[in-house]
Amino acid sequence: MKKITLIGLTLTLFAACNSTPKAEVQKTIQKEAKEISNISVPTETSQLLVVTTKDWSTKDGTLQRFEKKDGHWRVVGDKLNIVLGRNGLGWGIGLHQIPEDAMYLKKEGDGKAPAGLFSLNNAFGYSSTKFNMNFPYSTYKKTDHCVDDSNSIWYNKIIDSTSTEKDYKSFEHMKLKNNLYKYGIVVNHNPEQKANAGSCIFMHIKSKSGRGTAGCTAMKESEITKVLQWLEEKRQPLLLQLPEVEMLKVDFL
Repeated sequence: MKKITLIGLTLTLFAACNSTPKAEVQKTIQKEAKEISNISVPTETSQLLVVTTKDWSTKDGTLQRFEKKDGHWRVVGDKLNIVLGRNGLGWGIGLHQIPEDAMYLKKEGDGKAPAGLFSLNNAFGYSSTKFNMNFPYSTYKKTDHCVDDSNSIWYNKIIDSTSTEKDYKSFEHMKLKNNLYKYGIVVNHNPEQKANAGSCIFMHIKSKSGRGTAGCTAMKESEITKVLQWLEEKRQPLLLQLPEVEMLKVDFL
């Protein structure tokens, strides 16, 4: 099946809207084609959450849903305005290769959201959902902790603190005093628990102030519930999260 690249699609649309000579457009496409992308979407995936930011340092971005039908990727729904890490993005650990010359790397406590391609573990919330879902869902309590202490064997894991031996000094409550975790999705970032590489990465509800997160991707409650109702486990959905300059290199297979 023919590969459809985002750079090719972008340039085609640009040429249609501007009187750029065909030869010039083709030359640009060929130049970009020489760049080897470090990200490839698996063929078995047919749902994709695509988060794009203007650059590496911004906390604001957009989320667009895509689904693959008959071998072609199609846009689903409206583009959503989201917020990410207060300090932008850094390459995370997921289903991609981190460039050898990467200037921005995700680290524990750096206020950056992870860039790259990631699988999704499970959805979660404070109580049973009031809508139908086709994706794993967990109900979390205040005593459920996500451990962000790199020295713990539970680093980057969500555990029930009432039945687990505590060997950690820092963690996040999975049920907060506010509604930010009322609905969320666990992102499989740093699944091998590499020390200080970043932990407890979620998609969740954003604050009313719109301020950046500690490293998560946040949106309105009405928007995340729509995403949750759309996700289907059998379609192996993924999160693709990158600044524009890197997004242009990605192949949709």
